Amino acid sequence: MIATLRRCAVLCLCVSLVACGSTPRGAGFQSEVLAANDARDADGNPVYDFSVFSVTRASLPLLGAWPINKSKTYSWIRQQSQPQSLLIAPGDILAISIWDADENSLLTSPGQRVAQLQNVEVGPDGRIFLPFVGNMKVSGMAPATARAQVEAMLLNTVPSAQVQLNVVPGRSNTANLVNGVRAPGVYPLVDRNMSLLTLIATGGGVPENLSNPQVRLFRGSQVYGIGLDRLFDDPALDTTIQGGDRILIEPDDRYFLSLGATSSEALHPFTKSEVSALDALAIIGGVTDGRANPKGVLILREYDPSAVVPGAAPSPAGPPHDRVVFTIDLTTADGLFSAAKFMIQPGDLVYGTESPLGSATTILGVFSSALTTGTRISNL
Repeated sequence: MIATLRRCAVLCLCVSLVACGSTPRGAGFQSEVLAANDARDADGNPVYDFSVFSVTRASLPLLGAWPINKSKTYSWIRQQSQPQSLLIAPGDILAISIWDADENSLLTSPGQRVAQLQNVEVGPDGRIFLPFVGNMKVSGMAPATARAQVEAMLLNTVPSAQVQLNVVPGRSNTANLVNGVRAPGVYPLVDRNMSLLTLIATGGGVPENLSNPQVRLFRGSQVYGIGLDRLFDDPALDTTIQGGDRILIEPDDRYFLSLGATSSEALHPFTKSEVSALDALAIIGGVTDGRANPKGVLILREYDPSAVVPGAAPSPAGPPHDRVVFTIDLTTADGLFSAAKFMIQPGDLVYGTESPLGSATTILGVFSSALTTGTRISNL
């Protein structure tokens, strides 16, 4: 009876070892994934047309020079300091108070000392109408300059006149926060030196739930864009707002994917303007311990065919094929440093390959379990 049980234990062990040869895996080995690059048809032509490049310090200058793929890029305007004073523009509303101490004033009624001219709109030609003066151009003047000019124009008619002038900015001296802030709306520019971040703060700031906010500035027929995080990092990028600007803030719609022996198989939004391969691995949660091959992290990217530069030697102008696989070795310092400088592009796939040691560990585990079972049976 005992001999029969021992035979059964040995048979189970053999069956287990055979089964381990086809242990299910969640990802391919690096050699399996990249072997397709060497496949040829009957005529000797490549079956799969893609290139493979290792991400290293030596290759970074070449790989980094290739075009950015599948993402619209925008230019940006750096900060340009302006004088603090507002400039009067067509559409502004002026409130003009004229004091006159003369008993026989032409501007005031008996017993009055001040004439109030409210809601004086600056016309499309930049002019306003003043009693006893006529049409007077004020656009392009600072309020203080316009006040002195009004006094000077009244000098012949009202020698003792003293003028106070206030400006309510019109369309030409306002900016529109379209959305992406807590309080969207049209905001007056109190001076010519209001920065974008100051305007955003005036609008209540950006809600915390907005993922990696992207700023779009519409000025005339031009559209400019930048990530909000870059404005915080570099004060020189905090551009000066002009009258008529429209600002829209929206979440970043870029993403990359992760599959294979990674801690997360999912679609991941960009968390900042630039995401490196090392950032991407941190976002994913790294590769799976005991299962992934840290020498075989792959980044699969498909370039626009127009970016391809065929040739025997890789060109800085573009990749040799539209499909490129980048390999990263996380077991070396060079691989880690290079991964921190290699930028992920929208639509990239970060793929963790399976480690052969993972299957070996599974086999050893089954073998150990079978031996333990056989020992227990022999002790019966």
